Formats: sequence, C-alpha cells, structure tokens
Amino acid sequence: MTDLTEQLRERILAASSAAPLCIRGGGSKDFYGCELRGELLETRAHTGVLAYEPTELVITARCGTPLAEIEAVLAEHGQCLAFEPPRFAENCTIGGAVAAGLSGPRRVSAGAVRDFVLGVKILDGAARELSFGGQVMKNVAGYDVSRVMAGSLGTLGLLLEISIKVLPRPVAEATLSFAMPQAVALDKLNQWAAQPLPIVASAWQDGMLSVRLAGARAAIAAAVQMLGGEKVEDGATAAFWDGLRDQHASFFAGMPLWRLSVPSVAPVIALPGETLMEWGGAERWLHSDAAPATIRAAAASVGGSATLFRADSTLKATVGAFAPLPLPLLNLQRRLKQIFDPHGIFNPGRMYAEL
Repeated sequence: MTDLTEQLRERILAASSAAPLCIRGGGSKDFYGCELRGELLETRAHTGVLAYEPTELVITARCGTPLAEIEAVLAEHGQCLAFEPPRFAENCTIGGAVAAGLSGPRRVSAGAVRDFVLGVKILDGAARELSFGGQVMKNVAGYDVSRVMAGSLGTLGLLLEISIKVLPRPVAEATLSFAMPQAVALDKLNQWAAQPLPIVASAWQDGMLSVRLAGARAAIAAAVQMLGGEKVEDGATAAFWDGLRDQHASFFAGMPLWRLSVPSVAPVIALPGETLMEWGGAERWLHSDAAPATIRAAAASVGGSATLFRADSTLKATVGAFAPLPLPLLNLQRRLKQIFDPHGIFNPGRMYAEL
C-alpha cells in the first residue's frame, strides 16, 4: 500500500492551463476518447485496498490498485464486480475502470459502473481533497457527484479513493447458442427480457446468438429446458465471454471500431460492415468504412448515439470520439468542468474539444 496524495497534490498545484496534466493509471485505455494532451501524471503507484467487509458488500481502494488485485480479493470471498469492467491489459487499475465508465457483458442485467460507485475521494483542479458519497447505499450525501465521476475520463478530478458495491458470484452459469439472423435475435432477446429468466448477458455475431444464464442451479435448468438451443461446453464459455469483456475476440481487431448505444428494441441498422451485438441489442459494435456522419445519423435516427471507440488519431481528431452534445448538455458539462477544474488542467479535450 502506497499513499501518494501529497505528491499528486503538488503536481496539481504546479500545473496551469498552459501546462495541463494527462492523468493516467495503467494506460490500458489510452486509445479511448480523444487525443491525450498534457504532462503525464501517473497514478498507478497510489495503491492499496483500504477497506473491505464482505458482509457489507463494499470495497474501498486507492485509484492505482490493479483491477486484478481487486478481483482476486473479492474472489476469495465468493464476490465480484458485477458490472464486469473490461481488462484491456494486465496493468489496468480500478481508478481507470471507473474513470472510463466501461462495463462488460453483464452490464445489461447488473447495471453500469456508475450504479456501483458509492463514494469517491478526489483532488480537484485547485488541489483540494474532496469526498462524496459513502460506503453504504443509504448514505446519499453527494451520491450523484460520485456517479458523475464514472465515465468522466479524468476531466473533472483526480480520483484518489473509490468505494464500490460488490455482489456475490453466481452459484452456477450456462451458455446457450442459437442459429438465427440478427432481426430474429433482436425479437427473441426483447421477448425474453420481459420474462423472469436468469439471462445475464447476450451476444450476436455472424448469425449466431449466445445467451449466458446465471443464478441458482434449478433456475438455470428450467431456463435451459424452456429456451432450447445448444448448450455450450463449460470449458469454452469463460473464454468466450472474457473475449468479449476484454475485447480479445478476433472481431475487435482492426479499426475503425464504432460503438452504437441504442434502445434494445431498435431494428437492425442498415449500415455496411460487420456487426457484433451485446446487451440484449442495446450495444452494437460496428466495423465500417461508412462516413462518420452517416453512422452517427443512423444511430440518432433510432434514438441512440455512436462513439468512435478505436480509430487512428487523424480520424478521431477530425470527427471526435463521442457524438456531439446538444447545447444544453454541453453547457452543463462546461459548468461541471468550471466547478471541479476551473483552470482546465485535467485531461483537456479528452472527451470534447470544447472542454
């Protein structure tokens, strides 16, 4: 365990808008968002699990604590991070997982990162140490601020400590596969979502739908009998879902890679390229050479948005990583930035050029 709070505070005090800081944990998500700018401020040496009480389902750790260490500690007590944060590399940290706000296959059933963040301690742009939230769900003081930090990509403050709600690991799991076109898969997933089935994840690609079940053994057995399909051998299921979670599956190789967030009931989106669909149809990964404006317009037409997830720096600099915000939301983001980082020293332009 290492506490680098004072060293980090000194770096922030010495920074200015002319010499901003690029906050980085393990660096496994440097590709995500827009161009990295500023002098590197590494947090991965700020480590340690500060509190963990399995009976309370809460763990508190410093931002640089490796995600692998967190998961190992939880596994000893039969618990897990239910939102399955992607592990793009071995050196990824819990701070980076929260700052990126990315969730894995189980997000559709368990919830997103921000749903599990109970409290945070940060250094703001004036190097003030601020605490929000707490270590129990019923402590709501500042709770929304804690959630805002999830997915902010370090643009609002430097995360020092994070308290996260954890959950028990499922007693049993099973994966079923079905051969069907995408439109049929969408209909099936939405039908199943309205039923009391233990479906915790799904993925469709190249005419094959995979569904992961988790929970009590009796519930899984009943669901397998009801749904049918082909049961996947247990030895292959972990590799399959981990490949999706950590994006080691072959589909994720190559660029550009778009991430479309849409309503699960949205129909098949007519765009050229290869598609992989997760989260019951609400997350659709796309490899396509279509014009960025065309892709974003197509996502918007069904009530969603499109993020340029992986691409070369030139394309990202031209069109931006994230879909442009409506003016009211942009003004809200500007206000938050002004409150937490008045001098504009934290990860400038990482989310939007205007910030």
